[in-house]
Amino acid sequence: MISFEESMERLNAVTISPKETVELPLMDAIGYHLAEDIVATYNSPEHPTSAMDGYALRFEDQILKELHIESINPAGAEEVPHLTPGQTIKTFTGSLMPHGSNTLIPIENVTVDGDKIVINEEVSFGFSVREVGESFKRGEVLIEKGTIISFEEISVLASLNFETLKVYKKPVVAVIATGSELLELGEEQSRPSQIRSSNNYTIEAIVKKYGGEPLQLGCIGDDFEELKERFKDALQRSDIVVSSGGVSVGDFDFVKDIVRDELGAELIFKGVVIKPGQHIMVAQAANKMIIALPGFAYSSTVTALLYLVPLLYKYSATEYTMPLVETTLRSKYKKKSRKTEFTPGNLTLFDGRLSIDFIGKKSGSSAIMTNMLGGVALAMSAPDDGDKESGETIQTLIYNLNLN
Repeated sequence: MISFEESMERLNAVTISPKETVELPLMDAIGYHLAEDIVATYNSPEHPTSAMDGYALRFEDQILKELHIESINPAGAEEVPHLTPGQTIKTFTGSLMPHGSNTLIPIENVTVDGDKIVINEEVSFGFSVREVGESFKRGEVLIEKGTIISFEEISVLASLNFETLKVYKKPVVAVIATGSELLELGEEQSRPSQIRSSNNYTIEAIVKKYGGEPLQLGCIGDDFEELKERFKDALQRSDIVVSSGGVSVGDFDFVKDIVRDELGAELIFKGVVIKPGQHIMVAQAANKMIIALPGFAYSSTVTALLYLVPLLYKYSATEYTMPLVETTLRSKYKKKSRKTEFTPGNLTLFDGRLSIDFIGKKSGSSAIMTNMLGGVALAMSAPDDGDKESGETIQTLIYNLNLN
């Protein structure tokens, strides 16, 4: 087995040709990796703009205390009015500031007396005026190539009048769950040894979240010939094949042999000194990848996050950054092995710092998937680390920010 650090080095060194690009309607591009930088072609706003309802004036004219209301300046007006020194123009949220004005005094700060205002409370220079380029400036890179399009990007892109978007086609990920004990959703249990399959659906959800196109191939029993044919078919139909189960050292763990001997794949690594998931296997066949994950639900999920997600980014020519942050322990951390460990915890914001505890998390095998509920925060410890006390810091992977 190799160390976690070496496994990541080998994974990062894998060369993948990115998928081709395609032009999609804006809303159809959600969930895809952007294939080009989005650069602002103009300033926003292009002209000083009112940020609230009030009265546009010259800052220095507030000393007069009373100003005549010269006109009204509604949002969307065809012409921008000119302000006469010593006077004011009623201006609304989103209106372009009148020429000659430099400050907006809110309606709450004045008393209207006929055709004039009485200033009750002065404001600072430039108050409530959106300067040219406040949101963005011409030439500024607003969204970087490789970004997965979500609602935040849609808002900016729509404001920039992008009707279509250039994105990378999603890599197709074939998902297979192996094990004669597995039951598909809706399938009736006929013996106590059978369990409901969840790994294939968990992996499918991860693929969707990180910009892949899942090809769900369901469950298959521990039959060598059937598994071999299923894997060959999956490799032909997809860019990445991901399986769960069958990679350990049992008599019916055939997946490792099929990947190594039957698919014509080059082994990147088999076995990593991590907990959970030490029997993880990654191989490459031309421009296609095969990832064989352990069968236990927690092991399968953690190793999919560690090894599958970075590969999805490679197919979009995008550099992947592991979401690793330093957190403060709010309960004792018990080191269980001489491996790189990933321990599920509860993420909180305490005294302005990200903190983690393990209250309510069950201790046991790598099958306990319920420990991942409430946000995926995985405390990460090195092989040589020992126990840690509350108040010490620990490196933590955060895949789903859900602060308690």
